[in-house]
Amino acid sequence: MSATARTFTVRHVQLARALFAAAAALMITFSPDHSAAVGLSVFSGFALTTGLLLALSAWLVLPEGRRWPYVLLAVVDILAGMATGIPPWRTDDVFFVVVIAWALIAGLIELLAGLRLRRENDKTARDAISVGAFGLLLGVLLLLIPARFAQPYAIAGAGDFVLTGIILGVGMLGGYAAIVAVFLGIAGLTPKKADAVVEGAETGESAPTAAHGGER
Repeated sequence: MSATARTFTVRHVQLARALFAAAAALMITFSPDHSAAVGLSVFSGFALTTGLLLALSAWLVLPEGRRWPYVLLAVVDILAGMATGIPPWRTDDVFFVVVIAWALIAGLIELLAGLRLRRENDKTARDAISVGAFGLLLGVLLLLIPARFAQPYAIAGAGDFVLTGIILGVGMLGGYAAIVAVFLGIAGLTPKKADAVVEGAETGESAPTAAHGGER
């Protein structure tokens, strides 16, 4: 596909990913129930939609030879989404096992892809590195939360409550989704650098924007 005929670009992928992440963050934030059932339901939808988007984008957006990160991420996302899409499996243990594995694997893939792009002076490298780092951070934070953690607390005038590990875990997932939504939203609204790199790779020309201003 030529650059002039391109209607679906890196910018659109970033904005779509930001939209899916924002939807997940809002559903978790405004849900009074932070149980494994709710957290995995939101995660399943987020992972599946993101995975399908990346699978399509690998062929619609990226030139041959640069599709492997999107393909690998799509496989990981879809498998994680399918594993958490079965209601009887939505337990606390499944939440921590699947979401931690997904965060670490997907985060590592995106981080490595970003580091490779940086060696090629690709202006999209920083976005991939940052999103990959966010995923790895989520995985590490979830690893530090005891699955059976339970801390009673009281709020004057409201009653007694219990802060559990799953509440913290689902909250962390919501926080991750919010950060990714903001970051990719900003990246998607600055399209010239990202799109020029892919177009230049296809045409064999250097991106003209590289000489006019720094990264986002």
